[in-house]
Amino acid sequence: MAHEGGITVEGLTVRQPETGRTLLSEVSFDVAPGESLAIVGESGSGKSLTVRATLGLLPRGLDATGRVVIDGVRVDDDPRARARQRGGVVSLLMQDPFTLLNPLRRVGRQIADGLPKGADARTEVPRLLAEVGLPADVAGRYPFQLSGGMRQRVGLAAALAGGPRVLVADEPTTALDATTQREVLALVRRVQRDRGMAFVLITHDLRLAFSTCDRVMVMYAGRIMETGGAGAVRDEQLHPYTRALLAAEPPADRRLAVIPAVPGSVPAHDAVAERCAFAARCSLAVPDCLATRPEPLAVRPGRLSACLRAAELPARPAPAPGVAPGPPVTAAPLLDLRDLRRSFAGAVRPALDGVSLTVAPGEVVGVVGESGSGKTTLARCVAGLERPDAGTVTLDGMDCSDYGRLGRTAVRQARRTAQMIFQDPYSTLNPARTIGATLAEALRADGRPASPGDVARLLGSVGLSRDMAGVRPAGLSGGERQRVAIARAVAGEPRLLICDEPVSALDVSVQAQILALLSDLRERLSMAMLFITHDLAVVRQVADRLYVLEAGRCVETGPADRVLDAPSHPYTRTLLSSVPTGSPNWLS
Repeated sequence: MAHEGGITVEGLTVRQPETGRTLLSEVSFDVAPGESLAIVGESGSGKSLTVRATLGLLPRGLDATGRVVIDGVRVDDDPRARARQRGGVVSLLMQDPFTLLNPLRRVGRQIADGLPKGADARTEVPRLLAEVGLPADVAGRYPFQLSGGMRQRVGLAAALAGGPRVLVADEPTTALDATTQREVLALVRRVQRDRGMAFVLITHDLRLAFSTCDRVMVMYAGRIMETGGAGAVRDEQLHPYTRALLAAEPPADRRLAVIPAVPGSVPAHDAVAERCAFAARCSLAVPDCLATRPEPLAVRPGRLSACLRAAELPARPAPAPGVAPGPPVTAAPLLDLRDLRRSFAGAVRPALDGVSLTVAPGEVVGVVGESGSGKTTLARCVAGLERPDAGTVTLDGMDCSDYGRLGRTAVRQARRTAQMIFQDPYSTLNPARTIGATLAEALRADGRPASPGDVARLLGSVGLSRDMAGVRPAGLSGGERQRVAIARAVAGEPRLLICDEPVSALDVSVQAQILALLSDLRERLSMAMLFITHDLAVVRQVADRLYVLEAGRCVETGPADRVLDAPSHPYTRTLLSSVPTGSPNWLS
């Protein structure tokens, strides 16, 4: 049923004529004014492709069929009508506003670009900024002068400038820390409800979907697996894939022995055209699942499932009991930071203001805090990518506070002792070089053999096939690229691995696989880790001890379970309250 002010999609299918592949198959959904829908699934499941096809934003070489009605107007057969609706009737909020916003233009002018003709930018831009919780003087700043949360608020203001009746948000908080994520999502939901807009959220995080939206639609391999009210899907999953996704999200209230990642990866849709798309990865599959392609059918009132066994699925197993981290480490520190200080020109406060920290051999130490708390600056000081203004960095007994003053032999020794994994492997891997060439270079830099066989063994150590050696970064998935980045970092078997948000950009299943890989490498290579993250649920699973940073200062430290179960500082309690719970009251 088409709604004026809403969005209706029926039988949306996307094909690639050149190859004959079907990428999206018979997707249908309906969002009324004031209602919200979360589309959930792993990378490659078809979430973003669904939105792009709906809004007429498909790249060349892809064709879409199906019925699309936006604000009561059918637009699938009229590209001009769909183009006229963008910005005014329907607006898109992207994942990374820093790449969306022009770095050379002040944000006020960029917001004004979306205003209707005849609107007075001098009054409308401050009004829009106020609506998203920003002061009027932000209009005169450039994007690089704003924090990540402020940029996302500016992106929302720009998306609202045309007065849209439908708002689509594609992973709008993936790159944000937990407290900023909660603030932005609470803001988006408030604005959406105040304006009575239809809202579509693309996310890989089921708990976030449950906490934010009225309904949830789970996708896999270009097809709908399950739909229903957020509370109903949270309490009872009617498809094994939904269960597997939820199980792969680490809990914030306990530590698991193993995070159960979904095995394998999302296949191309055509490869499973005549059977259940999830059958090969499903522990509950029966022979009929390998021979039948089920369509979403009503299993409960208001619930659809594309599982043959939806009506007879066994009860979801009870959560596994938590396990405690290892005993306290008493060995001499491998890494010892004392009173570390670092300031940047023009900043109103120091990035690091007297931080002290230790990491013992084989220990995993977590560093948590919001964006701007000093986490990454601390990691870069340890890795020699930043020089502290004061304080000392002692690495395996050697003063590494200033790599510029170390001799070549000492620098090589420091690099062998500590290596770093960055948040975005795509930006740290040379796009022009094959994976094999990148890893061979890392092996040679450590004085190790770098034959094709040595590269293949290194790839195997992180769960990749030797065939990957001939591929360039653009040909890999996000999880595969992160495995390559880990392989490069451990090529010299360092004693300390610095992990700077290594899983924050990955979907929950790949995140679980990478965390399992890091745990395995820790055991096999007896490595210590300095694990930087804003995700308290993730750090609970990996860290023995925690340091909590706020505005460049350490406000709390101690064993991971003690800090997370009984925090003594208000800031730590605020961080914990920002972890998505799956409850609709989370944003209240």
